[in-house]
Amino acid sequence: GASGQSNRSGSVRCCWARLGRGAERSIAGSRSATATMPAVSKGDGMRGLAVFISDIRNCKSKEAEIKRINKELANIRSKFKGDKALDGYSKKKYVCKLLFIFLLGHDIDFGHMEAVNLLSSNKYTEKQIGYLFISVLVNSNSELIRLINNAIKNDLASRNPTFMCLALHCIANVGSREMAEAFASEIPRILVAGDTMDSVKQSAALCLLRLYKTSPDLVPMGEWTSRVVHLLNDQHMGVVTAAVSLIACLCKKNPDDFKTCVSLAVSRLSRIVSSASTDLQDYTYYFVPAPWLSVKLLRLLQCYPPPEDAAVKGRLVECLETILNKAQEPPKSKKVQHSNAKNAILFEAISLIIHYDSEPNLLVRACNQLGQFLQHRETNLRYLALESMCTLASSEFSHEAVKTHIETVINALKTERDVSVRQRAADLLYAMCDRTNAKQIVSEMLSYLETADYSIREEIVLKVAILAEKYAVDYSWYVDTILNLIRIAGDYVSEEVWYRVIQIVINRDDVQGYAAKTVFEALQAPACHENMVKVGGYILGEFGNLIAGDPRSSPLVQFNLLHSKFHLCSVSTRALLLSTYIKFINLFPETKGTIQEVLRSDSQIRNADVELQQRAVEYLKLSSIASTDVLATVLEEMPPFPERESSILAKLKKKKGPGAGSELDDGKKDPNSEINGGMEPSASTASTPSPSADLLGLRAAPVATSGAPASAGNLLVDVFSDSPSATTGLVPGAEENFLSSGAAASVSEDPALPIAEADELLNKFVCKNNGVLFENQLLQIGVKSEFRQNLGRMYLFYGNKTSVQFQSFTPTVSYPGDLQSQLNIQTKAVEPLVEGGAQVQQVLNIECLSDFTEAPLINIKFRYGGTLQNLTLKLPITVNKFFQATEMQSQDFFQRWKQLSLPQQEAQKIFKANHAMDSEVTKAKLLGFGSALLEKVDPNPDNYVGAGIIQTKALQVGCLLRLEPNAQAQMYRLTLRTSKESVSKHLCELLSQQF
Repeated sequence: GASGQSNRSGSVRCCWARLGRGAERSIAGSRSATATMPAVSKGDGMRGLAVFISDIRNCKSKEAEIKRINKELANIRSKFKGDKALDGYSKKKYVCKLLFIFLLGHDIDFGHMEAVNLLSSNKYTEKQIGYLFISVLVNSNSELIRLINNAIKNDLASRNPTFMCLALHCIANVGSREMAEAFASEIPRILVAGDTMDSVKQSAALCLLRLYKTSPDLVPMGEWTSRVVHLLNDQHMGVVTAAVSLIACLCKKNPDDFKTCVSLAVSRLSRIVSSASTDLQDYTYYFVPAPWLSVKLLRLLQCYPPPEDAAVKGRLVECLETILNKAQEPPKSKKVQHSNAKNAILFEAISLIIHYDSEPNLLVRACNQLGQFLQHRETNLRYLALESMCTLASSEFSHEAVKTHIETVINALKTERDVSVRQRAADLLYAMCDRTNAKQIVSEMLSYLETADYSIREEIVLKVAILAEKYAVDYSWYVDTILNLIRIAGDYVSEEVWYRVIQIVINRDDVQGYAAKTVFEALQAPACHENMVKVGGYILGEFGNLIAGDPRSSPLVQFNLLHSKFHLCSVSTRALLLSTYIKFINLFPETKGTIQEVLRSDSQIRNADVELQQRAVEYLKLSSIASTDVLATVLEEMPPFPERESSILAKLKKKKGPGAGSELDDGKKDPNSEINGGMEPSASTASTPSPSADLLGLRAAPVATSGAPASAGNLLVDVFSDSPSATTGLVPGAEENFLSSGAAASVSEDPALPIAEADELLNKFVCKNNGVLFENQLLQIGVKSEFRQNLGRMYLFYGNKTSVQFQSFTPTVSYPGDLQSQLNIQTKAVEPLVEGGAQVQQVLNIECLSDFTEAPLINIKFRYGGTLQNLTLKLPITVNKFFQATEMQSQDFFQRWKQLSLPQQEAQKIFKANHAMDSEVTKAKLLGFGSALLEKVDPNPDNYVGAGIIQTKALQVGCLLRLEPNAQAQMYRLTLRTSKESVSKHLCELLSQQF
């Protein structure tokens, strides 16, 4: 008969089994409940059902099974339609047969009304079968739903605990929105009623939890909140267990409403932890008192910060110490169930200790306990210990204690059979690394990399690269490490890693010679990975002259070594090597003939790839017609890379997922461990060239409106760049004459430095949009601006304070760094002549494409009395200008605040007040900053709470802020939480400068 089952059959079996378990748990699970399941008489055995099931099992084929089922369906249909009224027992028997047929995978299109009729029976077994049929077969769109709801209401009002439990189970199993609308207001009343039986309270709590998960908006908890919380004091442990599950879910949305549960949870936990296994006999599992309730209580406490009440906190610390002490006691049973229950409580207690991160003694004890598990014979315990220690490693209190287990963790990395445990060991080594053990950990990781599983190689490569750079005191060690990384696992070394080593070498003069020597030696290996060729080609092209004095690494030897790898490489690597060859012609004139022959060969100038062909032709022509001076200018050494955030760490965080924030954020444990060698350029300056890149700028290009000509040094584009040099920041607009042939804002690749007080002038406009931006004896510049969502319009007023005419008046907007990809500014032209005493206006239309930290620059040049005046300022355009104020209720604010709980999402600053601490001025500044001020959200009325959304074209960034003034100490504490790390830090920095 099994052959007739369908997929639906399996899922319904699970549903029926779940219902059965729920009924058993709710009705019979309470030994102390006065309501017990009614006795089942022999007549309720339903012999006809047993015979039918036996017949089905004895069928030899699917056809025989279908024939028997069809015969039975016909018989049941005739019985239901017959003139003779069926008694309750017969209805129950036939409904059961229909259920069984449905579970075999056959559709049932009748019998629903008979099942509904069973609900009105006063016999438990008949009512149970009716509810079972409805839970499995009736959907929320059924025409019978009103009749079913009426029957459920009658049972809930009957005060018969058995019938009430059946009704509650049916509501929970169906769990539809219609059920929630009908009963969501009734179930809390049953839950908190003083005369409700314990078994019914359990079922009501779990039923309410199910409805809340399905339709949270329909469950009204306001008036019931305090009474639900006080269920934690109930004498019946089953009721407490169900109530904790409900409260843990409800408090995530409304933490403030349920915060009183903390003291009650601590009290209940204390009673459980301090009890002997004989005190709670009905709830003791293998000598462990109430393990499931203990775990639920510990998880509930993790929804809140440490208790502020000293007595409650002391009691909780005592509980946690008791749990840690019990872990050291010899086991009371050798059975695995005992150790599982005991360890479940222990790990949840350690999670709570880590969550609070405020008790140094407990943190160190937790670390030592986990250290014992690192050598446990049970694999799951070793895995959990490694995972928990990763979090402990980020705490300043327990970091040193974690480091004492380094040898054990290294041994786990080498010897563990389970790859997931080895991965956790690698994570822990990464988390515990600091300057004292960096070389040892990096060495062990490199050693493991040679035999590591392919699934985790890329992650380990990223971690080694980050650690080597972060803790490099000797940069020759860093270079050796990265080259070893490429040699051992070249296929898993992402572009970010080898870009980074080149950037650091270029930015540090002291390591350039060593790097050139080391890559030259590495390239001599017979089998050389392509990433090694890329690094070697770039470094030798820049610094090959530093090792050319040695006959063993003479210019021709260097060239021949690189060219021997040429035919084995991909197109992008060959393109890089061609750029190295033309650099060699400049560095080593004696190689010119040899290299020109290579460039002149048919394999290059007739190459099928247009990029390689173009490079060969252009480089050959450049080497032939350019003088030595021009060649030296065009092919001069690459300048140092600008400082930017390292993209390797960002790549690792992305690979690990959002849950890995605390593990990868090392800010707590080592505030001085900044990335060495400066910061990294953005991806646009660190990627392989696109086939369309114009390396020598020889192609026809659009004429810039008023941009300065590119210097000769900029003619040879960085071989890592795939973005064409920006020649103008102007995009055609819809307005008439938006761009005229007159002077307009243009983008400068190397803008003039702003004046010394530019930052101070910019800060004055963070919380206001209008005012005087700059003024001296000659010129006054006024600003008036408005912003809506991600768009803005700014009016600049240039006033000539003298009686002499300004000539060739040219304002030029420029974008420092990557700002051009984050901000789009369109400008109207300005008349080049500004008469004495006159004022001219310029309009800037602004579009925020993505979040940014740098302000755009405006350079103003004009002639006054024949003298050229040159002035560069920062335009008052900061990311908070694109704030959209957001009003929200207290519960919504705290729910969102908790969601933004990853360390990298929060920025906090404590600073001294620079101005008088006036509440009205503070409110005005916060409103000017762009956020909405939320009233009656913070428990302390002196604090300020705000919310808003940064509107950009690419994405929206939700922002929450909290400003806590301390008038006595004349200090502020500002906390910003946003969904993006860079935005949190920048907004915190901007706003803190306003007070």
